Amino acid sequence: MNSRMYEWQKQIQIIVDEIDNCIKGYKDEALTLRFLSHKLGYSEFYTTRKFKEICGIQFRDYLRHRKLAFALKEVRDSSRSLLDIAFDYGFSSHEAFTRAFKVVYSVTPSEFRKNPKPVVLRTKITTFDRYFLGLGEIGMIKSTDDVKIYFVTIPAHKFLHIKNYESNGYWDFWRKQNLIPGQDYETICGLLDSIKGKLDDDGGNEANCGGGQIMAYMNDPGGRLCDWGIPRTECWGIRLPFDYKGEVPPQMFMQDVPKSEYIVFEHGPFDYEQENCSVEEKIEKTMAAFNFAKTGFSLDTSPGRIMYFYYDPEQYFKYIRPVCKG
Repeated sequence: MNSRMYEWQKQIQIIVDEIDNCIKGYKDEALTLRFLSHKLGYSEFYTTRKFKEICGIQFRDYLRHRKLAFALKEVRDSSRSLLDIAFDYGFSSHEAFTRAFKVVYSVTPSEFRKNPKPVVLRTKITTFDRYFLGLGEIGMIKSTDDVKIYFVTIPAHKFLHIKNYESNGYWDFWRKQNLIPGQDYETICGLLDSIKGKLDDDGGNEANCGGGQIMAYMNDPGGRLCDWGIPRTECWGIRLPFDYKGEVPPQMFMQDVPKSEYIVFEHGPFDYEQENCSVEEKIEKTMAAFNFAKTGFSLDTSPGRIMYFYYDPEQYFKYIRPVCKG
């Protein structure tokens, strides 16, 4: 891929980020192709052509679906009138909002509010990722944070997820999942994003970054042997309260996770573009070198136990690994 294409992917990412910022701030007047094209310094025609080329979707269609994704969460989580929500997200009337909502989600806003069920939301597009594009870091590591190590007790909960027995890492996981009908990134992340009550959800809308979706590794005799010598299955999902009674999408698994103790290896905030690989290497080395001898614990490698991986450069990079006494 040439440098010109990299540059355009960065430019389109600016538009994608700006769309979400404007939707969150109810700044509908800024959500026009004219405004966003001017921000980049290109014509509307050229910008919309590049947007479709890089994102695989028309600008106007992406914008409409992202507005509806944000609106759905307000319908689900708030008691605000549907008319107010419609106006806040740029719809001219209650009828226009209801019509668009039903076309995309096959249910009206009022019906969804009464009986929320998993639907596929339009997740945020990531057009420029240095590591996905093979660019690596652009500078030396800046963070001086050490990896914090501590033990926690996590209450009983449920883990709703998909799993892959053959994948090796995040990118490979989704590369393989995208070949399975109904288990691709857009469908799975969109479904999980629509579910209310996620234990790790802080209101974000990006997978694995504020929206409650996390990578996990399940001890599984039928799984792939990992670098730590434990057969495991890679998973993607959400943690839910133990008393969750909602609908489970047919392509997903729900697992009860008992109250248990875990060891946490955590690095603080870091610059994604400049430090990602360095921080990952630092935390991997720390885990490999950790001596459990004086802690009274050891890693729990029994089948079904789950290790969670939390990744948000603005907050942390951490592994939460199950342990047992002795």
